[in-house]
Amino acid sequence: MLTLKLISEETERVIKGLGKKHFKGAKEAIENVLEADRRRREAQAKSDKNKQEAKLMAAQVGTLMKQGKKEEAEEIKSKVAALKQSDKILEDEMTKAEKELTTLLCSIPNIPNDDVPEGAGAEDNVVVKEGGQMPDLGEEAMCHWDLCKKYNLIDFDLGVKITGAGFPVYIGKMARLQRALEAFFLEEARKSGYLEVQPPYVVNEASGYGTGQLPDKEGQMYHCNEDNLYLIPTAEVPVTNIFRDVILDEKDLPIKRCAYSGCFRREAGSYGKDVRGLNRLHQFDKVEIVRIDTPDHSYESLNEMLEHVEGLVKKLELPYRILRLCGGDMSFTSAICYDFEVYSAAQKRWLEVSSVSNFESYQANRLKCRYRNYETKKTELCHTLNGSALALPRIVATIIENNQTPEGIRVPKCLVPYCGFEILDDKNF
Repeated sequence: MLTLKLISEETERVIKGLGKKHFKGAKEAIENVLEADRRRREAQAKSDKNKQEAKLMAAQVGTLMKQGKKEEAEEIKSKVAALKQSDKILEDEMTKAEKELTTLLCSIPNIPNDDVPEGAGAEDNVVVKEGGQMPDLGEEAMCHWDLCKKYNLIDFDLGVKITGAGFPVYIGKMARLQRALEAFFLEEARKSGYLEVQPPYVVNEASGYGTGQLPDKEGQMYHCNEDNLYLIPTAEVPVTNIFRDVILDEKDLPIKRCAYSGCFRREAGSYGKDVRGLNRLHQFDKVEIVRIDTPDHSYESLNEMLEHVEGLVKKLELPYRILRLCGGDMSFTSAICYDFEVYSAAQKRWLEVSSVSNFESYQANRLKCRYRNYETKKTELCHTLNGSALALPRIVATIIENNQTPEGIRVPKCLVPYCGFEILDDKNF
């Protein structure tokens, strides 16, 4: 969440930034934050003054009793009791103001970086780079859901029977290709200096709060009611929360972690062509990269992450483009976000396969993730970053569609050492 220091010292910049993100009622929200903080600080000042006065008066009581001035001592005792009663009321006011302040701060999104373009939605995103060669498949090209049925690679109907829509069953060579992609992505991350971890697939409320999924996105997460745990929408959540309530040494930054995990998303409200086949699932696999860095270096880290993801799609031989998202299309928590899309030649559309974001100090403030400055020895908030590297479903969909041949589906060369075959076909063993 935004810091009170930023809101107090750069109020107009914050309001302007929230406007760029199309956050309704930005000025009123910031005014409410400042008012709640004023009431909290005012109550705190009065309470501190009361405590100081009570302490001085209490010291007089013993002296007066020794001097035989019992009546005066009792009068002072009454005043001390009144101050303590007043202090209790003030503490209640502080607690109420603090709760209100936290609720207000949690309802306000991160402000965008200056490089984020103006815009209200996806149509206003800016293409910053394109690469790869567009395949020419002709009019007879099949979409991945038909190819999967033809070669018995993915059974969508069986997934519906076992669980429901959005939970496909991968079969034979396709299951092996899934494992190959996971291994390839993890190995490439390792080569780039990311330390692999295997995180839990469920998290508690504190973890969901720390990375900003709660209270903003609880409707999109699967909730285990009895244990009050949430299935993770991405490995970002448990991996970033490794550093919750931690003070790091500046010399250890940037910290680089990667993780493979299953991801679970309710995707409430999704419908139409965007959800067909592998385009949008409730359960899918993904390799995530996470960085914890200093404010001075985090944008260099962001560029390195973009280069890493671009390297993956290049090695997979997929046509791609990189978009810088506009203010109105960004997530609640990000300060800047780049989407990677690959071109699905059979569907004739671009499919998002990765988002790479810098959250600056927004997540770190919620996580209380800090580092000790090497020169000043003071603690400061870290910057957090993450990116999909990569999400499997749409990558698989594009590989299947773009590489279809009369003999079967050609496997990208970089994956052959990991899966052990060059063609995806109905010879599943």
